[in-house]
Amino acid sequence: MDKQRIDQIIEKYHGEASYLIQVLLDIQSENNWLPKEALEQVSERLAVPLTRIQHIATFYKAFSLVPKGRHGVHICMGTACHVRGATRVLDAVQDLTGIKPGETDLDLKFSLETVNCLGCCALGPVVEIDGKTHGKMVPAEAAAVLKNYE
Repeated sequence: MDKQRIDQIIEKYHGEASYLIQVLLDIQSENNWLPKEALEQVSERLAVPLTRIQHIATFYKAFSLVPKGRHGVHICMGTACHVRGATRVLDAVQDLTGIKPGETDLDLKFSLETVNCLGCCALGPVVEIDGKTHGKMVPAEAAAVLKNYE
């Protein structure tokens, strides 16, 4: 992410430190993570200590300080999904992507996470990719679903 784009995001919020979290969210949204250089620039422009920004970026789960894939894959492991075979779906996705929960593939295409509930238990097992819900998932369908996000 270039410095000019970060400046544009900061200016969108009139350079006010009270919008720090929103600035970080916008950078994260465009870049999929928060590079140290971006945090340093935000710190300088908003006159907020870098340690404070790093504290916020590590406190909220929405932020990542390491590169993430272009597509976020979330697999529900809640009770309803679990009893309907979510672990087998997770195994299939791990085999297809070569990554485990909490990891990102080397091509920065996919980041895999497990979650406790996605709030649509009747559709379990559920896989959510980039905010789109794929319900009643079975391991055999995982490859076809992931192929849509190449």
